[in-house]
Amino acid sequence: MKDYEVYELNLKKNNKRNDKFLKIFEKWLNEQKLTKKTINKHLCNVDLYINDYLNYYEITNMEAGVNMIYTFLDDWFIRKCMWSSVSSIKDIAASIKKFYQCMSEKDYIKNEDYKRLCQEIKDHMDEFINSFIKYEQYEEYEEFF
Repeated sequence: MKDYEVYELNLKKNNKRNDKFLKIFEKWLNEQKLTKKTINKHLCNVDLYINDYLNYYEITNMEAGVNMIYTFLDDWFIRKCMWSSVSSIKDIAASIKKFYQCMSEKDYIKNEDYKRLCQEIKDHMDEFINSFIKYEQYEEYEEFF
């Protein structure tokens, strides 16, 4: 089997595994009595994180993703998602926090890891926003260089 075939096989396995977590999260969100629109927004945001970002450089499971939020919000999301904005950074951070809260409550991750994720987002949100603003300004003026 070639390297890319092994990668594709492992990617499919991880995405299938992540589908299970997304279903658990959807059920949890429904129990919170959120609107269908809000639930779908959270699911899309988390799907981007666990199925796209965590598999972008190498295949990474959801549990390890609890420790990878900084680079996602400070760099990858800003550069790779053309719809990124200050409000979308806040929205996706909120969705990921909710997801890992659910995963913590269901014992898929340690509660300490969930708390550390929340603290990291809180401590660095201004940095994420500033990184977005700098990137956006660079994009606007890049044509002049």
